[in-house]
This record gives sequence, C-alpha cells and structure tokens, in this order.
Amino acid sequence: MFEKILIANRGEIAVRVMRTARRLGIATVAVYCEADRDALHVEMADEAVNIGPPPASSSYLVIDHILDACRQTGANAVHPGYGFLSEREEFAIALEEAGIVFIGPNHRAIGAMGDKIESKKLAAASGVSTIPGHVGAIATAEEAVAIAAEVGFPVMLKASAGGGGKGMRIARSVDEVAEGFNASQSEARSSFGDDRILIERFIESPRHVEIQVLGDKHGNVIHLGERECSIQRRNQKIIEEAPSAAVDDALRAEMGGQAVALAEAVGYDSAGTVEFIMDPDRRVYFLEMNTRLQVEHPVTELVTGVDLVEQMIRVAAGEALALSQGDVRMNGWAVESRVYAEDPHRGLLPSIGWLGRSRPAEEGEAGGTTVRIDGGVAEGSEISIYFDPLIAKLITYGPDRIAAIDAMQAALDRYLIDGIAHNVPFLAALMAHPRWREGRLSTGFIDEEYPEGFAPVEPDDAVRGRLAVVALAIERARSARMTAMPGRLNGEHAFSRRDWVVRVGKEQVALGVAEAAEPSPTRFSVTVPGSTEALSVASDWRPGDPLWTGTIGGKAITVQVRQATGAVRLAWRGVDVAARAMSPVVAALDALMPEEAAGDSARTLKCPMPGLVVSILVEPGQAVSAGAPLAVVEAMKMENILRAERNVVVASLHAAPGDVLAVDAVIMEFTVED
Repeated sequence: MFEKILIANRGEIAVRVMRTARRLGIATVAVYCEADRDALHVEMADEAVNIGPPPASSSYLVIDHILDACRQTGANAVHPGYGFLSEREEFAIALEEAGIVFIGPNHRAIGAMGDKIESKKLAAASGVSTIPGHVGAIATAEEAVAIAAEVGFPVMLKASAGGGGKGMRIARSVDEVAEGFNASQSEARSSFGDDRILIERFIESPRHVEIQVLGDKHGNVIHLGERECSIQRRNQKIIEEAPSAAVDDALRAEMGGQAVALAEAVGYDSAGTVEFIMDPDRRVYFLEMNTRLQVEHPVTELVTGVDLVEQMIRVAAGEALALSQGDVRMNGWAVESRVYAEDPHRGLLPSIGWLGRSRPAEEGEAGGTTVRIDGGVAEGSEISIYFDPLIAKLITYGPDRIAAIDAMQAALDRYLIDGIAHNVPFLAALMAHPRWREGRLSTGFIDEEYPEGFAPVEPDDAVRGRLAVVALAIERARSARMTAMPGRLNGEHAFSRRDWVVRVGKEQVALGVAEAAEPSPTRFSVTVPGSTEALSVASDWRPGDPLWTGTIGGKAITVQVRQATGAVRLAWRGVDVAARAMSPVVAALDALMPEEAAGDSARTLKCPMPGLVVSILVEPGQAVSAGAPLAVVEAMKMENILRAERNVVVASLHAAPGDVLAVDAVIMEFTVED
C-alpha cells in the first residue's frame, strides 16, 4: 500500500479522496494555485504545495508542476480526481516514467477511450451498440454541413476530446450546423487544446444512463450497475440517481455486459464509466467511456456499499479485486444533487463571490435514510471565475426511490447558503416536480419543463396557508421577545391577538388563533381559510434562528428564514416569498400600497454572468433582428452566445473582446425599433 498520495485536483473531489486515504492510513499531499491558497482541500491535507497562479492552464494542468510537487514531498502515487489531468494519457505516461504510480487506468486505456472518434470505432468492434453518425474528424464548417445533411437532422456536434458538456451543440438545420461547428470548435480548443469535432445523429428525448465498471491489473472486470443522469442543463448533469427507474434486470445485464466487454477490450484496470443514451423505446447506444472517477460516483457507493476511491487505490497498488460480479448487490436508492453557485433566476448562469454562509443538512443516518455531503468549500470560501462553481454534492439514500427523493427534499429545505446566488431553490422545486417523482425523464427535461427558465415557484393555497402560519409563529415569537425586553411599556402581546392577516407574496391570508392567551408564542392552534378545524402549531424557534423547524397540524416542516424590510423572507421547496403578519386594520392599509414599477431593460444588453468577452458580433448603427447573436461571453470555460430579445438597432458598445465583466455590466446599448 502507498505511504503518501498526492491529489492532483482541488475542491470537493480532492477532499473526497483525502477522506478515504485518511481512513486507510495514507498521508496526503494537496496542490493548489494562488487562488486556492486558503481552500478546504489545502487545509485538510497533511502537506500542500503551491503549483502556480490561476487559471488551471498555469497550475493544475501543468504536468511538470505536479511532478515537481511529487518529488518535493516524496509522494509515491497520484490520484487525479476528475477533470484537469485525469484523462490525459501523457500525464499517466509522465508519472510512469518518473516512477510514480497513477491511481487510474493504464495510459493505453486512457488513450483508446479518450478520443471519441477512436472509442466509437473500438466500441463497435467490441459488439457495443453505437449511435449512427460520421466516425471521423471534420475539418471545416462546410464539410460539417454536408455530413450533417447525410446523417440526417437533428445532429449532435461533439468535441472528440471533450467531456462535461463542453464543445457540444445540437443542430437542427444547416445554419445551426455552421454556427454550432465554429462555436464547438472554439470551445474545444479552449478547454482541451484539441479542436476536432465529430457528428452523430441526435437521439430525440433520450435518457442518459451509465454503467460503473471496475477492473484490476489481473484481468478481472466487473460492473456495479447503472446510474441515471438525465436531469441536465447545458449538457451538464444536475441530478443523478442509482439505480435507474427505466432499467430492469434484463436491461441491466445487457448494458453491464456491453460495458464490461468494452473495458476488457482495452485492458481496463481502475474505476471507469461507460455512458449510454436510451431512446424512448429503451434501446441503448454507446455514448463514451470516461476513464476516471465520475462526479456522481457517490450514488453507486451508497447502493452497492463499495468505496470506489478505495478500490482505485487498492487496484493501483496491485491488489486483485475482492469482489466478483456475483457479489455485487444494488440495495435501495440514492439521489445526488449538485449544489452550484449558479443563479437560478438568470438561466442558471455562474455566480462568483464569497460564501457568506454554507450550512448543509446534517450528515448521517436516521429513520432508514442517509444524508451525505461531499463538499469542497466552507463558509468564507471564494467561488472564483477560474473554476467550476460547484459548492457541494448533496446525496441521500433510502429504501426506495420516493424515500430517497423525500430525504433529498428535506435536506434541501435545511441547506442554508448566503452571500452568492445558488441553485438550491431550483433543486428543491425539481424534487417536488411530478414528472421527476414519477421517473418520466429525458435529457430535455429542464428545457421542456422550464422553457422560459426557472422562476420562484408560485405557492398554491395550501402552501401559502402553511407559510402564513410560519410567518405568524415568527411574529408571535418576535413580539414576545420584544415585550420581555427591559424598559418597554406593557402593551398587548402579539400572541394574545386572535385575528391576523398575513401577506404572503402579494396575497393576503386570514388566520384565526384559537387561544387568546397561549402561554407559549410558538405553540398554539390556528384556523386557516378553507378549514373549520384548528391546526396545532409547535416549534422551538427563537428570533435569529435561520431555520423554522416544527409541526403544523402534526406535519413536520422546515422553512428557511431571512430578515426583510418590514417582513421575513421564507424559502421552502422552491417557493421564496416575503411574508408579513399584521392586524386586520394594518393589513387593510397595506393592501392600498402601490407596487413598484419594473425598470425597462429592453435598451441594454447586460452581462448575465461574470465572464470574459470573447467576441462582439455587431457594430454601432447595425440593425439586429430578434434572436440574432450579439456577443459571446466565456464563463467557466463555456462559451455563451448572447442574443437580441427583440428587433433593435445597436446604439453604442461598452465592452470589447478581452474584457472581464461583472454580472450586469452593460455590454451595449440599443435603440428599439417600433
């Protein structure tokens, strides 16, 4: 076994590898760039080495810097995590030549599977079902147009060296092929240093299902069942689960057999993943093989009980697999939500800044369910423009799918984040979505269910009533605290009032407290509209607590509480509203207050995320039609095309290629055509 492992990565995956290494009694070395000097993985490691400035191309992607860190610390093995150098054949070769063990597959397997063109040829030769398309690199946009017409629309343009959704575009017409080819090629060149693009038939409404494989250096290869990763945005996964609701034992055996055959064909000797897409008729097609640990590996670990990082380490040390295929059992269900610093109200675009507060649900087992957090940042950490904006992975396990989803919903209710925009409200709304809960999934789920983007969930009458009760309980507790303060005049206690009106968002809810003088402000009975029976309310909430946890009518509820001007802001399962409890007289006056008018945003193009201006596609005085591209902004290595929302004339430009812009920075101004 190894004495010291260097983790050639950052963030949550570096922390994840360190946890297993520590359990195995192996010392760890972190590497970091200047922007990560105070990062959690640096703090957790036994040793840490500075490998250069940001971005990754000057630090985490420089092989010589990693080798120097190994020599400096005496690390005799390297775990690459995912991303960065994890699938670079030249990195594995360089480590081998330096006498350092690569905790991953042999470099020949990486080379064979790392090229999407060659891997597709090899998959077909191994009897794996493949997607129809052009198996070969494409040189020009004109050639791409001709090939796409031959393959048949719609098509997928895909970077041969790609991963993580980068360098991928769907094209449904000749014009989209030409535009998408150039964008994919540019993105692939920026992300991977390899701009080769291939074209495949795009399978409509597919599910994304993948098989986890595990091999050793003694010729043994097994699979650990499937994961479903169909909930995606911009070709990147948001929610994953294991197993898949669409896979039965027969299909699992078929897919697992194909994945093992492909792994055996390349002599695979580590943890890896063979990805498939499944059409609506449950036919599966090979997508790619990722020769590394997947981001979503925890769901497989929870349903199989196998620590994949430990297996990678043991295999790299020369041990044979202790498991045979017959030993693998999938028990229960696991769901993973990726918590990102992304603004759900701006199309889930990246957010940067300091993490003022990050308090996830408590890890552990309770009532047959499990909560696990794989995180790489802590309160006070910076989410920078240089790297993926992942805050943490929240994973829950239950005896069945709905139990795991309900556990996830409860964990998201308790996940507090302040200081930056984040996607927890979006994830919470997804957990309650009927189509998700029924398992009717496809990779187009988000575009189909949120075609105009995500907006805060509008509460129905039942939810509005429940939040009104929470707001009332908060007001009663706050008033009791204020009344008890020294020096205050005695007056009517808020918790002695019977009749209340609570404004939840824009709607008012009338509530009646059954007891006139309940001894506890947070334990009372209340009637809500539409019900003649009083509901018991019980909570230990105190002013200042960020979570209101209690029961209403015997049903448990946890609501996030933040202060707002003249009100409290309540967040629960995708609903995010201001609520104010008032007497009926004050409520009548409150209803007369005018609403603030929204500003006119039609005359400017603002940067929707912090990013680098790649190109400006228009000139002052140019007339532009709705939908036409205006500028390209790169954020987190993804190029985003900003388009005109209506017919306009460009009046002036306020940014140029190479500028780094903050969110809402004005890029250009327009005059609007009538």
